[in-house]
Amino acid sequence: MARGQRKSIEEKIQQKQEIINALEVRIEHEKDELEALMSEQKQKEVEILYDFIKTSDLGVYEATDILKQHLSTQYEVTA
Repeated sequence: MARGQRKSIEEKIQQKQEIINALEVRIEHEKDELEALMSEQKQKEVEILYDFIKTSDLGVYEATDILKQHLSTQYEVTA
C-alpha cells in the first residue's frame, strides 16, 4: 500500500508552532478563568466576614482590633 506524501521539515515545524500557539492561547484563557474564580471566592469570603461582623454588632475597626489582639496573644503563647 502506498503512503501519502511525507511532510517536509518546514511543514512539521509550522505544524508544531501552530500547536504551541494554540496551547498558549488556551493557557491564557485558563489563567483568566482561574483569576475570575479566585476573585469570586475572595468576594464570597469577604461577604461571610462582613455578615459575621454585622451580626456581632461590631464595627469593622472593632473587629479588626479584636482579631489583632487575638493574633498577638496566639503569637505570645507559641513563642
